[in-house]
Amino acid sequence: MERKSPLKSPEQLLAYRSLQELLAAKPAGVHAVAPTDSVFAALRSMADNQIGFLVVLDGGKLVGVFSERDYARKVELAGKTARDVLVRDVMVDKVVSVTPEHTVPQCMAVMHDKSFRHLPVVENGRLIGVLSIRDLLREIVAHHERLIRNMELEQLTMLSSGASSY
Repeated sequence: MERKSPLKSPEQLLAYRSLQELLAAKPAGVHAVAPTDSVFAALRSMADNQIGFLVVLDGGKLVGVFSERDYARKVELAGKTARDVLVRDVMVDKVVSVTPEHTVPQCMAVMHDKSFRHLPVVENGRLIGVLSIRDLLREIVAHHERLIRNMELEQLTMLSSGASSY
């Protein structure tokens, strides 16, 4: 007896993976600095980890974010030195974040609207990860590939079942 897989609803077929699933596919942990660290220490951490963004944690609480852009604009262009400036003096302290309940399209809309490339994910007041624009674009491409593959399989199924009815 041939066993067919249950039909999926359009919502199930069109759904992106959850933010929890995206974060689980990334290496564990986030790169962070303290607000009292020097900008130089933050830059060293970014260079060592080949990244351009850090979350700023104070006692485990998300209090800001710091990027290479912040350094360039608020330190270098202001004529200051990275060794003499603290992260708290140049970090972005009005952090926009999302929760695991947000969707990939919602995250993309937030990033587009606010013109940034990293989005902290917070659950019950606790930082659980950071998604980059690259993470989201990778998911969108994989999602479109899954949709195309599913449509091709459905089309083949329809064609083969139609041919057997003759």
